[in-house]
Amino acid sequence: MTDYYKSLGLDKSASETEIKKAYRKLAQKYHPDKNPGDKEAETKFKEIQAAYEVLSDKRKRQQYDQFGSVGAGFSGGRGDFDPSAFNGFADIFESFFGGGGGFGGRSAKKPGPMRGGDIEAEIEIKFEEAVFGTIKHLEITKPDNCESCKGSGVEPGHEIIRCVDCNGSGQIRSTRQTILGNISSLHTCRKCNGRGEIPEKICKTCKGRMRTNQRKEISVKIPAGIESGARIRMREKGSAGLFGGPYGDLYLYVRVADHPKFTRENSNIYSNENIHLLQGVLGATVMVDTIYGKESLKIPSGTQNGTVFTLKGKGSITLNSDKKGDHLVTILLDVPKKLSRKEKSLYKQLADISGIDVNEKGGFF
Repeated sequence: MTDYYKSLGLDKSASETEIKKAYRKLAQKYHPDKNPGDKEAETKFKEIQAAYEVLSDKRKRQQYDQFGSVGAGFSGGRGDFDPSAFNGFADIFESFFGGGGGFGGRSAKKPGPMRGGDIEAEIEIKFEEAVFGTIKHLEITKPDNCESCKGSGVEPGHEIIRCVDCNGSGQIRSTRQTILGNISSLHTCRKCNGRGEIPEKICKTCKGRMRTNQRKEISVKIPAGIESGARIRMREKGSAGLFGGPYGDLYLYVRVADHPKFTRENSNIYSNENIHLLQGVLGATVMVDTIYGKESLKIPSGTQNGTVFTLKGKGSITLNSDKKGDHLVTILLDVPKKLSRKEKSLYKQLADISGIDVNEKGGFF
């Protein structure tokens, strides 16, 4: 079983400061970057890492002093190095590696083609267009490839050349001094943004941005049965990409305009139909408006105010289906507001026959 105090050259009475100081000294001595290819140094480095993980943590040190090992999640005294130990040593490894992650730093990745951004817009359609579907044409302003440089950012007649700052690598190497010695790291070249190439001369039209805001006409198919609030995705109709990347998408949010007579819920359409009081009493056949034109509706005698009749299959087409909803007509009885003397007399006679008390002067009309 490994003696962690011995691994750091300390005894059990060592203070936290002494433990950290010993660890820094030994880590510098046996660090893999200082001893490339030296397996013994690598093993020793792992050993002192494991020792420091335990002895720098009060709870783990107390457990180790008492039982000679620590609980689950640790190596159990075998000296195996758990990479998660780096999480607890951020202050030390930050000074060693500059936050670069990994020994010796990471290499920057040269950026490739970049997809354009998505665009959102709203489109208003008529009630009938939502029911039957249509083709709409709209204009939107969006970033598109510069017409002068065709999206290259280079002034016409000039070329793309190698970046002089990074010599075409897209990366700048920097070296800084730490307690472990000189540590090198790579950073993205600011001049070329990591591409390794720059325009020989920047396009005057787009100022090297490769895109300009342009007004574009878009044709969109509105499917039959669409509802207000629905979203239509148009692939690659958004902003132009960069460095040969694809266009983004265009998302259209549909708003259906109100209709003066009809309302709609899912595939059903609703409307009100006003009829004369006598048509409700005696019955009648009336013509009602639908989105398909006039339709006859039979009103049976004794129809009450608010009665709902259904015209089957006269509603909206269901989205992505051939199925149609129904048209529901609510009957509203119109009570005459003004009557001729003859009409009043007839209504009075009817009231007398029915045994209804009425106002002799004005009646219930």
